[in-house]
Amino acid sequence: MGLTRREFLKICGGTVAGLSLSQSLIPEIVGAFEKAVHGKPPVLWIQGAGCTGCSVSLLNTVHPNIAEVLIKIIDLRYHPTIMAAAGETAIEALEETAREAKGKYVLVVEGSIPTAAGGRYCVVGEKGGKEITMLEWTTHLGKDAAAVLAFGNCAAFGGIPAAHPNPTGAKGVMEIFKGRGIRTPVINVPGCPSHPDWMVGTIAHILLYGLPELDELNRPSVFFGGILHEHCPYRGFFDEEVFSKTFPQKEGCRYQLGCKGPEVSCDAWKRKWNTGVNWCVADAICIGCTEPGFWDKFAPIYQPLE
Repeated sequence: MGLTRREFLKICGGTVAGLSLSQSLIPEIVGAFEKAVHGKPPVLWIQGAGCTGCSVSLLNTVHPNIAEVLIKIIDLRYHPTIMAAAGETAIEALEETAREAKGKYVLVVEGSIPTAAGGRYCVVGEKGGKEITMLEWTTHLGKDAAAVLAFGNCAAFGGIPAAHPNPTGAKGVMEIFKGRGIRTPVINVPGCPSHPDWMVGTIAHILLYGLPELDELNRPSVFFGGILHEHCPYRGFFDEEVFSKTFPQKEGCRYQLGCKGPEVSCDAWKRKWNTGVNWCVADAICIGCTEPGFWDKFAPIYQPLE
């Protein structure tokens, strides 16, 4: 294999500010997969209570582009948004994969899992006249998966659907598994939505080297190992107590406008969004979307932290 784990993590770390993982990897990751992965692992992607934003974010990955990810890197057997099949044909493909690749497939969960009323607030399919809930699929497919990737804040921590008063009983994957004694490894890749680099990089690490190093919230440390505020390009203004009073004002820290950067872990400050064009704090504020409970903990959004 031409790409060592150390080299891979260095690329994932995005050592050049503004240069995305996608731009850095170009042919490296695809070449490494062709040499190291014998038989593309089946991936089942299910969606619960959410906006499909993480799927849209992943579709925007550049290098490798989404076609390379789907054709050369993984074997995507089920995805409600992009698959051609529908109805029981699609569900049968999912169930067949779960049976034949038991203990070997990777389950991706996007969106939170409603638990109230037996999970009936989120019905994701039907078979033989019986409704299938997101709760049922998450537990049934999750217990037999090699690993579960919780993409986006909703799947990781409950997200906006879990905000107070949470009438649907929405929860993240880890909370569901803990309550049911399911021990399948769960990797949280939060964000609202999650950055395409975080998702592609996590998938790549699992397939090439196994589970990545995780922080206390089961997030990949390479992406979520540092406090945003400590590396923010506006940190100097904070230290000098120069604060922006309006969003158009470019000179000054956004702390008093409600930026949650001091309590947020992620590398958005150097990875940026839209292939390095912009990022949250450049024209607005960090709302803390990589953290559990941000929807309640950091509300109101445009008020500064105490």
